[in-house]
Amino acid sequence: MNNPKISIVTVVFNAEKTIAQAIESVVNQTYGNIEYIVVDGKSTDNTLAIIQSYSTQISHCVSEPDKGLYDAMNKGVALASGDVVGILNADDFLADNTVIEKIANLFAQNPGIDAVSTDVAIYKGEDFSKPWRYYAAKSFRKWQFLMGIQPPHPGFYVKREFYEKYGNYRTDFRIAADFDLMLRFIYIHACKVLYSPILSVKMRDGGISSKDFKSKLRMNQEVQKSLSDNKLPAYRIFIWLKYCIKIWQLVFVPKS
Repeated sequence: MNNPKISIVTVVFNAEKTIAQAIESVVNQTYGNIEYIVVDGKSTDNTLAIIQSYSTQISHCVSEPDKGLYDAMNKGVALASGDVVGILNADDFLADNTVIEKIANLFAQNPGIDAVSTDVAIYKGEDFSKPWRYYAAKSFRKWQFLMGIQPPHPGFYVKREFYEKYGNYRTDFRIAADFDLMLRFIYIHACKVLYSPILSVKMRDGGISSKDFKSKLRMNQEVQKSLSDNKLPAYRIFIWLKYCIKIWQLVFVPKS
């Protein structure tokens, strides 16, 4: 796969404070064969005006009501025409201008792979000099899906054909549809994933899954349902044990 076309999907709703940084991190990439898709959920703040200011650099922009985060992601994936698809959330941004070039080169140099998995770093506040938590995808093992653990979704780039063959994000889930999708792709359908120690995405802390105990409870319930629906062991206690591993990620954080 020489010079693969990379489709990047950003879904957004009322993120006027962060959307410009997300967009600029994509449009300033050194790699030329990028299709950038932004799906706005009919924002009521200044988000859409900011998006429109980059209209010449965005391949597709949709602004309409949706049925939630994962419905919006599905809309973006449906618009994608690239060989490979990645998701960049509106609160996050690519770690540097060479990220997509590195990922594209990995696909070009390794024709047998279906996906690339990379590292992500999570930050508190607006100081991006030192991460609060670092998720090195290298530490992921396939059996960890049974605990509700997945490779970092923002650092996952997969061939578009996997969406076509094995389905999109579940819209009946509010928090764990990315877990369910990666479970199906990697665990059930044996997606060949190449790990690379690239720091691909810098994330702000405070996503919906980490909002409060109620959110964690719902997420774990959805994880349990995903495992059960895919005819895998779904033990509640085992799923809650994943927070021990997350503590490990807080302790072992790179210095820069």
